[in-house]
Amino acid sequence: MVFNHLVTSIIVSTITIAVILLIRRLFSKQLSAKWQYNLWFLLLIALTLPFIPKQWIHFKNPFLIFYINQSNKGGDSSIGTTEGFKLSNVNWMQDFTMPVNHLNLKFLNVGLTSMWIAGMFVMAVLFLHAWCKLRKIKKTTTVLNNKDVLHLFERCKHELKIAKPLIVGESSLVKSPMTFGLFKTYVVLPEHLDEWMSMKDIEYIFMHELHHYKYKDIATNYLMIIYQILYWFNPLVWIAFNKMRLDREIACDMAVLKSLDEHCHTDYGNAIINFAAIASHSKDFALANQFNGPKVQMKKRIEKIASFTIESKWMKLKSIAIFTLIGVFVAGQVPFISAMATTNDRYDFNNEDTHYEDLSSHFDGYDGSFVLYDMEAGQYSIYNEDKSTLRVSPNSTYKMYSALIGLESDAITSDKSTMKWTGTKYPYASWNTDQNLSTAMKNSVSWYFQELDERIPRETTQAYVDLMGYGNNDLTGGSDYWLESSLKISPVEQVQLLLAFHTNQFGFEDKNIRTVKDSLILEGHDGYRLSGKTGTGNVNGKDINGWFIGYVEAKDNTYFFATNIQNEDNSYGSKAAEITLSILKDKGIY
Repeated sequence: MVFNHLVTSIIVSTITIAVILLIRRLFSKQLSAKWQYNLWFLLLIALTLPFIPKQWIHFKNPFLIFYINQSNKGGDSSIGTTEGFKLSNVNWMQDFTMPVNHLNLKFLNVGLTSMWIAGMFVMAVLFLHAWCKLRKIKKTTTVLNNKDVLHLFERCKHELKIAKPLIVGESSLVKSPMTFGLFKTYVVLPEHLDEWMSMKDIEYIFMHELHHYKYKDIATNYLMIIYQILYWFNPLVWIAFNKMRLDREIACDMAVLKSLDEHCHTDYGNAIINFAAIASHSKDFALANQFNGPKVQMKKRIEKIASFTIESKWMKLKSIAIFTLIGVFVAGQVPFISAMATTNDRYDFNNEDTHYEDLSSHFDGYDGSFVLYDMEAGQYSIYNEDKSTLRVSPNSTYKMYSALIGLESDAITSDKSTMKWTGTKYPYASWNTDQNLSTAMKNSVSWYFQELDERIPRETTQAYVDLMGYGNNDLTGGSDYWLESSLKISPVEQVQLLLAFHTNQFGFEDKNIRTVKDSLILEGHDGYRLSGKTGTGNVNGKDINGWFIGYVEAKDNTYFFATNIQNEDNSYGSKAAEITLSILKDKGIY
């Protein structure tokens, strides 16, 4: 969602700016002017992170401590013969669901997206207008006639070891010397500057502008503009960039002073003062570096020039250490960004032995997906590739794993799983009585599994969910995280998880796996046995998300399946089950 993206960008940009400003204040005497400016490049990196494709910054916490024994206990994956087996759970096609009420975030998401895009468009137009002004300046720039000034410019270039040809000229449209142009660089002076400033002062101006060119400040201007367009809504970004521009001018001044003899330092400061007194400050050009600036900025620059000292090795080491510290902090935000980016993620499925087929005739009126895995052939069959990897809430299909976690953590046992009904009236008569694991699973009794979940420490549940690799592993959505909330899983992952459960790849207790398997049995006939679980997501009174997951056991093979259907209403588990059974029948599986 764009909402999550905007929240992430606001948090990352705000925290990074606050930390940089705090470090600058606390360690102002330990940071040289150059490194104070360099700190802002870490901000540019931080501003980039929320826009990096999430697969590039996917982060798994290597220090997660599991509270469970992950040793492989050797699960019993054998399947007894089902020849002559006949049973039927008459209730399994009924829909039992707990409705949840959600704000309609779709409208919020669309509104925020529209506002963000509109703001970026306005900002882009403003910067395009500024670019047009620079283009006009470029057209009105004429070649300098003063050969002494031209010679001085070439001498300054040689001194700074700049070999690339640069265009130097003057224009009646500029009031302050400026440098601009990413591919063809212009150094433009106010018209007739040589008539009211000395050659020495002009030399200082050239040195300053050429240092901007040497340190790639023109390219930095373009980067800053891109980020100002993207982050137009965050005033702290604008404040930070204003400070960054000031720090750049100060760093440039310090670089010029470092290249001059000590007795010229005062002259350089006086040149800035004289120019500021004579020339009026022109409007800021975001795409250009200007010699002159606002009075507050000029005052700060003069103060720094007056207190200039050559950077010592110790100062340099301290500056690098502080810069590294902030760099580590910026890198430390990657796990947070990764977590935010993958909240509603897709599953990255890549299996060569997959057959995609058109089963749309079975999904009339529904947007959904069907995934089948043939255990003997080791092949997937998938309808709707796009939806098959889309993670949505599991709803009641999660209850089989909730039961397994409860058994593994000893919150219940196969012999002692009964919970007392509290007397709360529910819309289903079968819920209004004491429940054990078998009846709770058969009637999909949500209050039973909510109580079971409360008996288990959340960190323990999280550890089991992480071990199983259950979808996005997100349990942050409160007590009902599996009911149209934070926990999400795709149909492909449902099938993979069923396979891992059935063959006990988790290394759980065999008796616990068998107990859950027994609770999932739905019906059987002619040597086939069907096991599974339905699930329905009801939001604001509408059934928007229907699941049916499970497996068919035959004498010599097992087929694992997951069907998910979505619609504005009437997407319930029993309908997903009907669709599934029709597909399995057509395939001759059940």
